Amino acid sequence: MMKSWQLQDAKARFSEFLDAALKKGPQVVTRRGVEAAVLVPMEEWRRLQRETRPSIKELLLREGPRFDDIVPKRGAWKRRPPTDFPDTTSSEPDSK
Repeated sequence: MMKSWQLQDAKARFSEFLDAALKKGPQVVTRRGVEAAVLVPMEEWRRLQRETRPSIKELLLREGPRFDDIVPKRGAWKRRPPTDFPDTTSSEPDSK
């Protein structure tokens, strides 16, 4: 069973709170009597992350369509009018 800590106790005794998480496992933090967060040891956090995120191998070998709507549809094309550049090929020198 996870121990429950009130927020103000967890803040005031953070070192004890952290030690409890490392030695006894996840510790729940409550705010105004409502469970708000859990402090878990890093090894457990990494294990949970690995379990919830499929590997690239699992994604590629998974059944079902993989390429439906891979490119999102675009909106209507918005084009600017062409810019009219001055002709720079004339051979007349500028008179300044």
